[in-house]
Parts: sequence; C-alpha cells; structure tokens
Amino acid sequence: QVQLVESGGGLVQPGGSLRLSCAASGRIFSINDMSWYRQAPGKERELVARFPRLGSTTVVDSVKGRFTISKDNAKNTAYLQMNSLKPEDTAVYYCNAQITPLGTSYLNDYWGQGTQVIVSS
Repeated sequence: QVQLVESGGGLVQPGGSLRLSCAASGRIFSINDMSWYRQAPGKERELVARFPRLGSTTVVDSVKGRFTISKDNAKNTAYLQMNSLKPEDTAVYYCNAQITPLGTSYLNDYWGQGTQVIVSS
C-alpha cells in the first residue's frame, strides 16, 4: 500500500527555521500534486503550499517569502522549508499527495500522520 511519512517538526524560536520532509512509499505508479497543509488548535485545516505535477508551485499569502516547497522526484519526497517562523505558524503540518498506485488507474488522495511545529520563545 501507499503511505506518506512526514518528519522534521519540532520546537523553534521565533525567527528560526525548520525543514519538513514528506516521503511517499509503497507501490506507486505516479504522483500528481504534493501539498502541505496545516491545522492550528481550534482552526480548520488550511493549504500552505502546493507542488503540482505540472505548472508552478504556489504558497498562501501568509507564508509567501518565508516558506518554500520543493520536491525530489527520484525520492518521491516533498519538502517545506520554513524560514522566519512566527508564533502564528504553530500548527500540525500535514502532507497530502495525489497518487496512482501501481496496478491501478485511479488517482487517490493520501495524507500523512502530521508533524507538530511549535514556534515559541
């Protein structure tokens, strides 16, 4: 089966940096979009950044200029480089990917387990 595993979260001071990783593994035929979402306490999950199979990457305005999404196709891994972190960036960060498993023709939606990011002094 296909799974997404995130890593890289933790506690960081305001102004600091973290790099999140999301590795897709299993019987994968192809990967379309890979994205990062986040969910702060008491708030809905929101899209942070997207790396489409075709086209340009996008990030939401609240993190523009501070966060960068990238992808290593050979490793089926997406990254979220987060710089100049602010307390309001505190959330659980989730990886999402649209993957066609090997042996199927269906595009399925997969989620990672989430990784906690806490920005605090």
